[in-house]
Amino acid sequence: MPSWLKDAVFYEIYPQTFRDTNGDGIGDINGIIEKLDYIKDLGCNALWINPCYDSPFKDAGYDVRDYKKVAPRYGTNEDLYRLFLIAHDKGIHVLLDLVPGHTSEEHEWFKESKKAEPNEFSDRYVWTHSWIQGIAGHPYIGGEADRNGCYMLNFFKSQPALNYGFLNRTEDWQLPPDHPACIATREALKDVMRFWLDHGCDGFRVDMADSLVKEDDENKSATGKIWQNIREMLDKDYPEAAIISEWSNPVQSLKNGFHADFYLDHHGNGYNTLIRDNETPGGDHSFLKKDGHGDIMRFLLDYLPKYDATKTDGYISFITCNHDTPRARLTLDYDELKLAWALFLTLPGVPFIYYGDEIGMRYLDIPTKEGGYTRTGSRTPMQWDNSKNKGFSEADQDKLYLPVDPSEDAPTVEDQAKDPDSLYNTVKALTALRHEYDDLKADSTFSVIYAEKEEFPFVYRRGNLLIAINPSEKRDSTALPAEAFVKTNDNSDKQCELKQIYAIGNSKVDGNTLVTDVQSFAIYKLID
Repeated sequence: MPSWLKDAVFYEIYPQTFRDTNGDGIGDINGIIEKLDYIKDLGCNALWINPCYDSPFKDAGYDVRDYKKVAPRYGTNEDLYRLFLIAHDKGIHVLLDLVPGHTSEEHEWFKESKKAEPNEFSDRYVWTHSWIQGIAGHPYIGGEADRNGCYMLNFFKSQPALNYGFLNRTEDWQLPPDHPACIATREALKDVMRFWLDHGCDGFRVDMADSLVKEDDENKSATGKIWQNIREMLDKDYPEAAIISEWSNPVQSLKNGFHADFYLDHHGNGYNTLIRDNETPGGDHSFLKKDGHGDIMRFLLDYLPKYDATKTDGYISFITCNHDTPRARLTLDYDELKLAWALFLTLPGVPFIYYGDEIGMRYLDIPTKEGGYTRTGSRTPMQWDNSKNKGFSEADQDKLYLPVDPSEDAPTVEDQAKDPDSLYNTVKALTALRHEYDDLKADSTFSVIYAEKEEFPFVYRRGNLLIAINPSEKRDSTALPAEAFVKTNDNSDKQCELKQIYAIGNSKVDGNTLVTDVQSFAIYKLID
């Protein structure tokens, strides 16, 4: 486990819309460099940068044309190398986005693979043996190559699937995962990783990490073997490099080599019930919505088995949002967001803050851009101040990659920095606490003290800190069990006092009774 992950708080940057320094309306690497001090001051000591590789941008960069080249609209490779250096000087680690499952149709590998004459790239992608032989159960394209065959797609038409093999084979064109051509694909991926690690990258967030081997079993065992092989390389040659998976199944991902796995917004899962339950019939019953009448047990029944099964293997990562998910401000107000971010920043694992969530940026209903479709509204320009284009760019509005929030009350860093009670300053206080107290770091112990169906508050322990959250509109009094007053690893059962070290709203401990006011959050330290 890379040592730095224990204290990491990540900041996800969508490079197109973070900060434009050359006036072309598109964010760039120099813009990220310019804002590194801001990121550090916010309390984030790690970055995840969405794909910044050369691309035709039919899927906003997730269609890679050259894995080893920075897209010119963002700058140059040298700019990215400089970002690594400057970030490291400031104590910030940097992850790039790795897209292992497919490339752009314009990638040189695919241009070679399309040729009629056999070559070293012929089996780099998934092809059938005939132009009239389709691929059952998968999207595919025919009639666009000299080669006599159809090729598989992973997502859009522009994204041919790389060939890592098929575990359960039913067709003669399907190669086994241990075929030399499939091994060559894996080694090509490792070569890309080495390239960026050798230039100063600290690891990768891995896109669609569970989907490499096709027709895999339910445990993803064949795909898992690929990541185990890659983890062996990292442990040997880059022991401080981290890989974090878009898998959302920690039992599979963490046991197959990943250091952390995202807890993604899947309808009805635990994360979804906390802040994104608005798609459920009968209203929004998100636990962290003040009038949601939510149920913390819906979260815990999903989360606790995953946590208990993997807490010695790696970390589960909570996200405020990401580039694929509607911003939480769509359904939550500032006070609700404060409690949501407080919960995410005090649970175990490695948390991720999506750029702009620290000020409560809105989800905008805007037309699709570069294959974003409904995701586009979460990818709008960062709102820095009240200057032109909210400080994102000096370009004219019609040149901007995406429009800036036009609302009169659009939040900005400048405005919220001046308000001690703002969401921005709440996030800063929470990240400072996480860095200050070892009990709030990724690997500290976690246990539930009080959680009842459709009741408030939710009370939990992180080491020798007691944390209580009541997101509802109702004031509550709760009798704390004796274990809440005993330090971890204290065999004497000595009763301690609880000293409040941070609070949102009003909360107090009176004897063995915890009193939580409406929409409150508090952290208590056990003291002798």
